[in-house]
Amino acid sequence: MGLTELEPPGAAPEAAAQPPPVRARPTRGAVLAVAVPAAVMLVLGLWGLDRGTMWRDESATFQVARRSLPEMRHVLGTIDAVHGLYYLLMHAVLAVRPDEIALRLPSVAASAATAALVGALGCRLARPRVGLWAGLLYAATPFVGHYAQEGRSYALVAAGAALGTWLLVRAAEHGSYGRWAGYGAVVAGTALLHEFAVLLLAAHAVTLMLSRAPWRTWRRWGCAAAAACLLLIPLAAVSRGQSAQVSWIRTPGLREAEALVKAFAGPEQPVLGVVLALAAVAVLGPVLGPVLGRRGAAPSPSPRRGALGLAAVALPWALVPPVLLYAAAQFQPLFLDRYLLFCLAGVPLLAAAGADRILGLVLWRRTVTALGAAAVLAAFAVQLPLHERERLPTSRGDELAPVASAAGRLARPGDAVLFLPLYERRVALAYPRDFTGLHDLTLKRSPAASGTLFGEEVTTAALRDRLARLPSGSRVWVVGDTSTVGTRWFRAQRAESAKAAALEAFCREVRESAVFVRGGSVSLYVRR
Repeated sequence: MGLTELEPPGAAPEAAAQPPPVRARPTRGAVLAVAVPAAVMLVLGLWGLDRGTMWRDESATFQVARRSLPEMRHVLGTIDAVHGLYYLLMHAVLAVRPDEIALRLPSVAASAATAALVGALGCRLARPRVGLWAGLLYAATPFVGHYAQEGRSYALVAAGAALGTWLLVRAAEHGSYGRWAGYGAVVAGTALLHEFAVLLLAAHAVTLMLSRAPWRTWRRWGCAAAAACLLLIPLAAVSRGQSAQVSWIRTPGLREAEALVKAFAGPEQPVLGVVLALAAVAVLGPVLGPVLGRRGAAPSPSPRRGALGLAAVALPWALVPPVLLYAAAQFQPLFLDRYLLFCLAGVPLLAAAGADRILGLVLWRRTVTALGAAAVLAAFAVQLPLHERERLPTSRGDELAPVASAAGRLARPGDAVLFLPLYERRVALAYPRDFTGLHDLTLKRSPAASGTLFGEEVTTAALRDRLARLPSGSRVWVVGDTSTVGTRWFRAQRAESAKAAALEAFCREVRESAVFVRGGSVSLYVRR
């Protein structure tokens, strides 16, 4: 359905007073359109789930979520409040099984739920085959697969956004107060998982505007949206005071915008071009209708007309939050593609609707459905190397397990360890078994006791004193971040530079004992 077909025949005020129609039982096609994408996404999410290592962001989830509730409250008062609800959910998950598989399973389940909801939206806004294709295309997108296997909140936020959009469609059609309350609760919960998800409300406002929603719908939506925003105010106030932790994000330009388009529509050129072309067909459907609507062609991809149309739902969902965040990031840089994963579902919905318009020229319904599914399979095959790459240990920013393994293999109980910079202590926090029996030279208070991610360290004078008291020949293992040590940034950190200088003053490096892995190193120093 195109944007000019947004006002349904029943939008007149007198129609609003009519009783809702009898709820029809889902057809077999509708059930398959929901179940098949969910099953495919579940299989893809479980494929290669154990990469053998966490990376830095996952290690933050792992160590914070395993703290006691008072300790979690302590750390969230100083850092990472934006992830507080997610850490609380993961606290319950990791209490059952504290390992990397359990860390990522909620994201797998959330991604499968999102694929199912995309299929359900396609069914409700168009027809079952549109839902089937959209759900499968969502599952086949490499960007989705990446965060389906990550121990962070982004896949859960995407599921919440899809559920909120589904509830919006239902409430706009036959909106009782209970449905609008449920919509507001889901949007609020999603925004509490990550506060940028509140931008979904702006997309939904554009949807209602394009659909020429009646005043009653606007009023009830406004009450639900206002309640969600009010619940978010305390988190926004706390996280604003912690904005220094994202100060590394740079102002976005054309490169970041292009990367987001490729993440949403497919990084490989053939898939990217086809998906964008099909989305354009869906949006421009009314203009292209006379061309495509020749004799014998199937009807519009949205024969079932309700309060909202597919293009009016999917296009703002995919465009409005990214555009708003991109514009705001010109003044306060906060634009990252993973923050916008919750918008991606609008693209496969549009692409599936466009494909339905084109393949609607084929008279045989089952042939059309099979052709669309085959096209999604072909897109997956083209991008298969990307999916395989996402399941390698090198697919993330760094690898903590090999660094920890090297330390555990080389060090002996009683040896000392020093982390450069201090955040490299995350290696020991993620894999504490490899550091059993080692003496942390710089640790003053543990991360849990200090309410920080990496702990509180001693002063340079105290470190020099500890080094001076080491017996001659004592071994000190330095766990370093090779991407920062020695750089201009490192030299600008007075405490870190002082640590390195103190180590050099008292110890000599045994270069032949150094072990380097991607992003990290383990080096041996011996007391002079």
